Amino acid sequence: MRRTPHSSPHLRVMSVLGLLATLLLPLGMSLAPRATAAPAVDPVRVMPLGDSITGSPGCWRAVLWNRLVDSGYTDVDFVGTLPPQGCGQAHDGDNEGHGGELVTNVADQNLLPGRLASTRPDIVVMHFGTNDVWSSISPDRILAAYTTLVAQMRASNPDMRILVAQLIPMNPSSCAACAQRVVDFNARIPGWARATGTDRSPVTVVDQWTGFSTATDTYDGVHPDASGDDKIAARWFPPLAAALDAVPPDPGGPGDPGGDPVACTARFRAVSTWQGGYQGEVTVTNTSASAVPGWTATVVPANGARLTQVWNGALTTAADGTATVTNAAWNGTLAPGASATFGFVASAPATAGTPAATVTCAGRAPAG
Repeated sequence: MRRTPHSSPHLRVMSVLGLLATLLLPLGMSLAPRATAAPAVDPVRVMPLGDSITGSPGCWRAVLWNRLVDSGYTDVDFVGTLPPQGCGQAHDGDNEGHGGELVTNVADQNLLPGRLASTRPDIVVMHFGTNDVWSSISPDRILAAYTTLVAQMRASNPDMRILVAQLIPMNPSSCAACAQRVVDFNARIPGWARATGTDRSPVTVVDQWTGFSTATDTYDGVHPDASGDDKIAARWFPPLAAALDAVPPDPGGPGDPGGDPVACTARFRAVSTWQGGYQGEVTVTNTSASAVPGWTATVVPANGARLTQVWNGALTTAADGTATVTNAAWNGTLAPGASATFGFVASAPATAGTPAATVTCAGRAPAG
């Protein structure tokens, strides 16, 4: 959902008129009645949460912010108790990336609730655990800390949408075992997310590991350089855009269901595959004789695969792996015969074989 944040020039003009009225009334003069300004709609509040990779200076946040703005998302407020830290380009730099922090310490010391209370995010973008992996803390303990933080997020906002990164690779000269530890930890994240996500407060896994090189995308084997910032921002953008677009419409407003589902077809194809996963896409086509204001697709991946990331749609995953994808704000309306395509990344067992999925869809009937 794209909304207009902050006060507008119109509101500032109204404030000036109010001041003039105060000055003129003692002189027996009055101003014509003025229209009441519509209440401003709050922006969607996004908290970047993590350690120094997120916070100091965390220039991927600047790249991501500007990509959002360039794509029309002018209603977003990055929030956090920490201020901007440079990066050489204008952006909303508030963040919750504390250098050197361990996610296990944040959970054990109950540090997150106060930060949430100060910033009230709607969405959390979390790349957290690099220092824990470096410190040889077990994946079980790190994931237990993740679970604690998610519970605290939902206590702050029951509708919290949570994007959790599979960590970027790490290969510092002082930690020969770190590279494999990251691999081992990342392998556990999708299963944890499936068990933790809910329909009301989904947890989306974002693969920040694949295609990221410590040799070319970091300056020290750990922290991203400019190339790494671009890659991290590019991976965050699709799921964050989908989360922003998934804000429910007002009850009874445009886009609410207006009748029985409208006929449509869905077609799956695999785009690329790799050991342990694949990229796929689904094309939804309106086969009815009338335009539809929105659609929903159901994806049942075969051979134990699970969708972990979706773009151009909003993802909800059931416990059995069935994925439901609803349209984004810009691709919901389909004329008769028109199509929309969404992409996804799926994890899969090493023995899964050729990617396959059963896909169905339903178009939403026009309201009224």
